[in-house]
Amino acid sequence: MNTDKIFAEAIANEYAPKDTSRVIALKKLDRKAKLPATIFAYTFGIIGTLVAGFGMCLSMQVIGTPTTATMAAGIIIGILGFLAVSVNYPIYRRVLKKGKEKYAFEIVELAKEISEE
Repeated sequence: MNTDKIFAEAIANEYAPKDTSRVIALKKLDRKAKLPATIFAYTFGIIGTLVAGFGMCLSMQVIGTPTTATMAAGIIIGILGFLAVSVNYPIYRRVLKKGKEKYAFEIVELAKEISEE
């Protein structure tokens, strides 16, 4: 087996003109199906983490007045933040499933066209 030949072919394929507009369209459709779920997961996760951190700061009396009410409010807010973070992944999976269902027909048809060539 000539590894130099394989390496040369790999590099040549990298620089060869690509006439695979359907493959590019397939990748774009795939990204279009997954992007809303990803954006939601990052945004909701960051917000949940910030809420949990704010609640922890209140409960440990790093911010706010050192009273029992502030500590109790901090505990409740922290628990809400942890709850938001813990349900983030199941919600992400549901949003991703809906996105895949929305574009499934187009992606499958395009993939069939590409594979039959």
